[in-house]
Amino acid sequence: MSHKITSAFPWIVSVSALLSLLYPPIFTWFQGPLITLGLGGIMLGMGLTLKGRDFVQIVQHPKWVLLGLLMQFLIMPLLGWGLAQLFQLPPFFAVGIILVASCPGGTASNVIAYLAKAEVALSVTMTACSTLAAIFLTPFLSLQLSGSYLEIPAEGLFFSTLKVVLLPITLGVLFNRYMPKTADKIIPFAPPVAVLLICLIVASIVGQGKEIILSSGINLIIALICLHLLGFTLGFLVSLGLLKNWNVAKTISIEVGMQNSGLGVVLARENFSSPSVAIPAAISSLIHSLLGSFFVKIFKNKN
Repeated sequence: MSHKITSAFPWIVSVSALLSLLYPPIFTWFQGPLITLGLGGIMLGMGLTLKGRDFVQIVQHPKWVLLGLLMQFLIMPLLGWGLAQLFQLPPFFAVGIILVASCPGGTASNVIAYLAKAEVALSVTMTACSTLAAIFLTPFLSLQLSGSYLEIPAEGLFFSTLKVVLLPITLGVLFNRYMPKTADKIIPFAPPVAVLLICLIVASIVGQGKEIILSSGINLIIALICLHLLGFTLGFLVSLGLLKNWNVAKTISIEVGMQNSGLGVVLARENFSSPSVAIPAAISSLIHSLLGSFFVKIFKNKN
C-alpha cells in the first residue's frame, strides 16, 4: 500500500490541488501551525531514514555530490531570479519563486529517483546535504536575490529554517541511532506519510490563494514550468557532460529539478505578511511532481 501511495504521488497532489481550487474548505482547514508541523513531520521522517553509510558516497564520490549542490544553489536561484524578471512577476510572486528556487531538494526527489531507477543512495545523500546547507544558503540566497522586490526578513528565514529542518532531522537521526528497532518499524511509513503531508500543504495553500491564482497566475505557472524544466534539463546535461555517468546524471537532474516546496511554503508563511508569497512554492510542488513523473516515464528503463 505504501509503495502505491508513493508511486501515485504526482496524481495525488494534482487531484488534491484541483479539488482545493473547486472547493477550498476541503483543505484550507490545514493551515497555520499545522503546515509547520506537517513539514516538521516530513523532515523527521527523512531523518529517520538517514544512517552513516548514506554519507559514505560523499567520501567515495565527492564530485557527484558537490556538482549537484553547486547546481542546486547556483543554477536554480539564478533561474528563479531571471524568470521573475523575464515574466515581470509582481513582487510577492517574484519573492516566492526566488525563495522556492533557493530551497534544497525534498523527499519527493527521493521518491522520483527510486521510481526512475536512479541512484537512490546518492539522491538521499544529496537531499540530506542540500537540506543541511539550506540552513544558511536558503536565507542568504533569498536575501541577495529578492532584496530589490521586498524587504527580506533574513533573521526570521534563518531561524525558521533551523526550526523546521535541522531540529526534526537531528531528532530523526538520533532516534535512528539510539532506537534502531523502533525506527525500522516506522521507516516504511515515512514516504507515504510524507506524500500525504505534502499534498495537504500544497492543497491548503492553493485553496487559500484560489482567487489570486485564477486571476493572475498564468505567468507564474509558465515561469514555474520553465524553472523546473530548465532545472531538470541543465542538471542532466551538465552532469552527464562532466561526469560521463548516465545514472548519476539522472539522479543529479532529479535533485536539481525538484525543490523542497513544503519548506518554501513554511518559510513564506512564517516570514511574510502577504499570503501570496507562499503560492509559487505550492504550485511548484505540483509542477515539479508532474515533470518528475514524466521524467520517470522517459528514463526508467534507460541506463
